[in-house]
Amino acid sequence: MRKMIAAMKNPMDAQSDASGGDANWVRSWSRDYGLTPQIDACLLSGRMYPGYEGYWTGLQDAPDRPLPMTGKLPTQDEIKWARFIAQVPHYVLSNTLTSAHWPNTHFLRRLGDVSSLKQAPGKAIYLVGDAHIVATLIDAGLVDELRLIVDPLMVGSGQRVGQDSALPRYRRQVSTQAE
Repeated sequence: MRKMIAAMKNPMDAQSDASGGDANWVRSWSRDYGLTPQIDACLLSGRMYPGYEGYWTGLQDAPDRPLPMTGKLPTQDEIKWARFIAQVPHYVLSNTLTSAHWPNTHFLRRLGDVSSLKQAPGKAIYLVGDAHIVATLIDAGLVDELRLIVDPLMVGSGQRVGQDSALPRYRRQVSTQAE
């Protein structure tokens, strides 16, 4: 069985999605959490996928131009990650989305479809998370590992990972790293 690794950035107050549903507090999206050699697929929510696809497509198409979402030039790490994910199949858990610009994108409709994906041969699956999908898949028993990067700032309101979920069963710290 493939492993599902959820990885996400969080501010110190654990409000991972600001009250408007965005994460404009994130300074860079390039951090790969050490996942690159371990994964061969990405899973996202239908809520997150359109912005993700737009951001990384813009970077892939024009790596020498400022990104519309940030107004900044992409970092070398962002360019490296963009090249990597262009080669990786993406799965989107959504009841409403039916099309994507990326050619290797597949739509999953139910949690059972995610379970079937885990049963398929391959490396680990990276759950590119917003708080809602991470909590949903943790509650369904489909997440095997959770990796968090904690930024030293406070967002103040929004969705917390594990709010109203079964997250306490994952509270065994395996390792920490400070930069």
